[in-house]
Amino acid sequence: MTSAGSFPLTLRIAGRKVVVVGGGHVATRRAHALVEADADLTVVSPTLTARLTELAETGRITWAQRTYEEGDLDGAWLVQTATADAATDDRVAADAEARAIWCLKGGDPQAATAWTPAVARVDDILIAVSGGGDAGRASSLRDGVAAALQAGELPLRHRTHHPDGFVALVGGGPGDSGLLTVRGRRLLAEADVVVVDRLAPTAYLAELAPDVEVVDVGKMPDHHPIPQDEINQILIDHAKQGRIVVRLKGGDPYVFGRGGEERQACEDAGVPVEVVPGITSAVAVPAAAGIPVTHRGLARGFSVLTGHESVGELPRDRGHTLVLLMGVKRLGDTADELVAAGHDPDTPVAVVESGWSDQQRVTVGTLATIADRAEAAGARPPAVTVVGDVVTLSPYWV
Repeated sequence: MTSAGSFPLTLRIAGRKVVVVGGGHVATRRAHALVEADADLTVVSPTLTARLTELAETGRITWAQRTYEEGDLDGAWLVQTATADAATDDRVAADAEARAIWCLKGGDPQAATAWTPAVARVDDILIAVSGGGDAGRASSLRDGVAAALQAGELPLRHRTHHPDGFVALVGGGPGDSGLLTVRGRRLLAEADVVVVDRLAPTAYLAELAPDVEVVDVGKMPDHHPIPQDEINQILIDHAKQGRIVVRLKGGDPYVFGRGGEERQACEDAGVPVEVVPGITSAVAVPAAAGIPVTHRGLARGFSVLTGHESVGELPRDRGHTLVLLMGVKRLGDTADELVAAGHDPDTPVAVVESGWSDQQRVTVGTLATIADRAEAAGARPPAVTVVGDVVTLSPYWV
């Protein structure tokens, strides 16, 4: 088939009579799609595949258990030939032509009067690719376009209308743009507004369309220019204007990311909200320094806590890894508190700054020495501190 003399069209066949002549695998594939489209489907064939038999037994299709006969196309809007018998298929096609019924001709697209493209759906987007009669080519192209849409690599924003607004709380991972999830990237491609944190993977912002509004609500240590209540209201206000709002955060929204508070605020305001997990810095940043938070023979568990506050009661086993997010300024106090609580002062410690970035730097020591070493190195946020014997697995440990 070539494009000459053809006109692309989508048919609304719900409740309309469609006939499939044939009961084999080709007929089965076509019948599935027609049933999904709510067609009034009749299959004409002496035998059926197991799947078609099931559809017939459940009343989803009508089965004429015989060979094709004149009159089978009466009242039909569309017919599919799929008998693998050229003479029968030609007869069906001729009858369809005489009755002005569109005909899909299995195995012979050149003699057909209608063709079905390779189709995929990505939410409310219908992807239809015609391969000029080459079904394999069309399927490959369809899959490529669908994958790019799923990954957010193609523009997805609504241009002529919007659905009801909603908020997506997207975890951006530890900073490297390659560690953002596929779902997160796709939502960014759909966004009308992006409310971004300081530690989010901001490289993606350069890919946004010029009319996408970017709201920077980044917080610095001990400096929160936009209070959390105001951030919550920004999300709600934009969503209630029918916009798709992405709240792009570093790490994971539910690991010291205020994601729980933001979700509650949206739900209380009647705004639909989705949470997209991110790779938490508590695991990813130690990994960037070659430190697993658990390791057979060394650590069978780990705890994650904020370094901004007193650490409180924690397992004192060096084989239980402690991961402190933030808190570089009070690292000395934290180390003293752990030693005073019974932790071995010789427990290995690593401070990993700006993990997964070109500025990554690692300082190692023990609970007794790490504060002085970090101060001498000029360690500063963002940083993750790891306490435990797993630190010795890092190539930075000497």
